[in-house]
Amino acid sequence: MIAQSRPFGQRYAFVVVAVIFLCLLIAAGLRSAPAVMMLPLENSFGWRRDVVSLAAATGIFLYGLTGPFAAALMERIGLRRTLLAALLLMSGSTALSLLMTKPWHLLLTWGVFSGISSGAVATVLGATIVNRWFKTNRGLVMGLMSASSATGLLVFLPLLASLAQSGGWKPVAIAIAVATAALVPLVYMLVPERPAAIGIVRYGAELDDVPPAPPAAQGNFLAHTLSTLRRAAGTRVFWYLFATFFVCGFTTNGLVGTHLIAFCGDMGIGEVQAAGLLSMMGIFDLIGTTLSGWLTDRFDPRKLLGIYYGIRGLSLIYLPYSGFSATSLIIFAVFYGLDWIATVPPTLRLSNEAFGDRSGPIVFGWIVAGHQVGAATAAFFGGTMRELQGNYELAFLIAGMTAIAAACISLLINTSRPAFDPEPQAA
Repeated sequence: MIAQSRPFGQRYAFVVVAVIFLCLLIAAGLRSAPAVMMLPLENSFGWRRDVVSLAAATGIFLYGLTGPFAAALMERIGLRRTLLAALLLMSGSTALSLLMTKPWHLLLTWGVFSGISSGAVATVLGATIVNRWFKTNRGLVMGLMSASSATGLLVFLPLLASLAQSGGWKPVAIAIAVATAALVPLVYMLVPERPAAIGIVRYGAELDDVPPAPPAAQGNFLAHTLSTLRRAAGTRVFWYLFATFFVCGFTTNGLVGTHLIAFCGDMGIGEVQAAGLLSMMGIFDLIGTTLSGWLTDRFDPRKLLGIYYGIRGLSLIYLPYSGFSATSLIIFAVFYGLDWIATVPPTLRLSNEAFGDRSGPIVFGWIVAGHQVGAATAAFFGGTMRELQGNYELAFLIAGMTAIAAACISLLINTSRPAFDPEPQAA
């Protein structure tokens, strides 16, 4: 059992954030691993890129689809239990992949199992922690936790690329399995279920603060999750947020995260050097997403989204014509990296404004599902376009144009009135 006392008072919330940051970081490393495994798997098994892309797309899709159910499950059976089970499945499925010999083994381990497990250790986890542990500074904290995926790129990709280049895909799988397993005792010992479990209130709240009871804590969490989707889907703001986040996934981890290293390989740039480019993007996204959280607490999130998607679209359109020189790639890494996932804090704020603190995290989970549907689409789309055309040029141009469209949609979002009335709480 977790002890009922903790140091730091309300500031213990930042200890929880630090542990969850590590969990999100490792999960980001797992989700980025197929990018560095693509060429080694092709060399080891002769599997085409569209085959590997299908497994990556499946994992990304389930990663997103799991999110809203995981958010409700955290309320129903507990955040710690859900998170610990997810970490164990992540580690186990990655280790099991060491035995694979056929494409369906890759699909099962790196697609189905890793997708479901990592989906519980994703953006919805960060949103749940922010809503549970913070009354103020939510945008900044969500920005920090969203930046964990960028830090995952920064920390893991050069290491994983080096492992893949020197030893093939198996050392990559071993590293991910060990790193994930190491998180289990940290979560068990340091992450209480809620602030009240250790006798404190949310950070920035008064001593008499009583957080609203989430409706998913009672009854059938599956039915509640689907009911929340049904009610949210009847609103225009949900579909605007879903559409923009679909494009966000399409233009980030779906296309760039999965295929940029392979794209660079086609242009004569080695895996480690290409991974270093992603790491540079990770550094700038760590800055950009944290800054985005700070800006989200102060400015209109719709205008921020319009700016972010606009810059991203122009960056993607620029890349195929950049010549792939060192200077041009640095320019791309800076401008694209600054808003890799800077869209998360303003999107979460808009979701909470429209749907409230009680339903907001689950609705946000469905919006994140849209992100991963977009990412899965791009992961498969990029591999298919590469096989059909022999290059990635058109895929990146199409992605850039979708980002420009998302910038326009962002300005249409209106959360001035509640999107729907909150469900009555059980007596």
